[in-house]
Amino acid sequence: MAAVAAATRGWRLLLVLSTAGVAAAGARQPPNILLLLMDDMGWGDLGVYGEPSRETPNLDRMAAEGMLFPNFYSANPLCSPSRAALLTGRLPIRNGFYTTNAHARNAYTPQEVVGGIPDSEFLLPELLREAGYTSKIVGKWHLGHRPQFHPLKHGFDEWFGSPNCHFGPFDNRAKPNIPVYRDWEMVGRFYEEFPINLKTGEANLTQIYLQEALDFIRRQQARQHPFFLYWAIDATHAPVYASRPFLGTSQRGRYGDAVREVDDSVGRILRLLRDLSLAENTFVFFTSDNGAALISAPEQGGSNGPFLCGKQTTFEGGMRVPAIAWWPGQVPAGQVSHQLGSIMDLFSTSLSLAGLKVPHDRTVDGLNLLPAILQGQLVDRPIFYYRGNTLMALTLGLYKAHFWTWTNSWEEFKQGIDFCPGQNVSGVTTHTQEEHTKLPLIFHLGRDPGERYPLSFGSAEYQDVLGRIIPVVQQHQEALIPGQPQLNVCNQAVMNWAPPGCEKLGKCLRPPESVPEKCSWPH
Repeated sequence: MAAVAAATRGWRLLLVLSTAGVAAAGARQPPNILLLLMDDMGWGDLGVYGEPSRETPNLDRMAAEGMLFPNFYSANPLCSPSRAALLTGRLPIRNGFYTTNAHARNAYTPQEVVGGIPDSEFLLPELLREAGYTSKIVGKWHLGHRPQFHPLKHGFDEWFGSPNCHFGPFDNRAKPNIPVYRDWEMVGRFYEEFPINLKTGEANLTQIYLQEALDFIRRQQARQHPFFLYWAIDATHAPVYASRPFLGTSQRGRYGDAVREVDDSVGRILRLLRDLSLAENTFVFFTSDNGAALISAPEQGGSNGPFLCGKQTTFEGGMRVPAIAWWPGQVPAGQVSHQLGSIMDLFSTSLSLAGLKVPHDRTVDGLNLLPAILQGQLVDRPIFYYRGNTLMALTLGLYKAHFWTWTNSWEEFKQGIDFCPGQNVSGVTTHTQEEHTKLPLIFHLGRDPGERYPLSFGSAEYQDVLGRIIPVVQQHQEALIPGQPQLNVCNQAVMNWAPPGCEKLGKCLRPPESVPEKCSWPH
């Protein structure tokens, strides 16, 4: 361990020295970086992607002034692993955000999970600090709620938001309500100091998160230091919510109300950047952590456009997400990039913007998108679709190969849990885990974006594509070193009973007896 620590310190010193060298050479201040990460927002939720009600004028304008990515992917069909991948640039199978409790199971970080982001992982804000960045997270962290996983211990300088999703309300006896933090300490709990009315959908959280972002930007502009703002709000995750001025304003119901408020908030953030003369030195990227949760649609979930299924699945609807890059004067306006992109690319791209290199002591899956964004250069790369510990599918160019298919069990499906409502495709949207590793199901996503018509096994096209895909998969699997799984163990005693700061508010709760057990992940 001492040798590892010494090597880590040495690597960090090289990083600092390289950054100092850039500064000494008289380079201009690196750009500010603003990542806008939505929660369960689908590819088809924006007007610029074809949503017919056209209720996202600010995001549509952002795309018109910047670059749209129609082929952009999350790293997982579920929230926590996708967020861990964004901030580490690494697949969840590498950074530990998966489970081995059962084959091909989605797992995340509800408050009974013991694990979280390992100390061995380098997170984006931790690295950006070496280049002089001040970093803030606003909204949902979701990489572990226990003290050792706190975002300020992993590179962020400020935090306003929650460690978990806004589920509830709970009775604070069997389960505590989720805390809301300002920096190191809680300042209240959801459904208490931060109310969410499940009946009406009213909550003021998006407005609070917006104000946190605007205030941070103003403070950093006055300091004239580069900043990294990770705005990870959760209004579009069920139970969806919106503030009173937006409730009842959308043609799409309550979910649409939440989208309209998100859109308005993004417009206000971009307007402030222009007003403070920061726009031309701020790189902004908008995307989502996974596809829309069709199980909650239409009132509580969004649209994945023409794509199959949604969140929880490795079909296109579960992992293809909206994506827009905006940087006036740098990103060409009104462009569409057909680069296959991944949420992990935001890690490598952000480091490149800061004049830093990715860590050289580990595999980083994210690509630097700047050549694609600034010069229109396209790079061939695979997209890997993992579900838990299992490689389910791969996209290479326009072709996608499924090695396993599964939506969820027949038992769940019969109870009304449907991840693909109205989209049954025989032999594809299966309710048992079907293996296709010998003869993958292959789709041409250009001709068949809905993954309804697999290529014939006997066709020359199938054989040609199979010959290109198999070596890519073999190389990936032979080189893969899985991280220690973080999502295997649950314990009621580790829930948010007594977060830091609870004593000041009289909000400390007594935890139950500690009983570690294997987490149960049904799908």
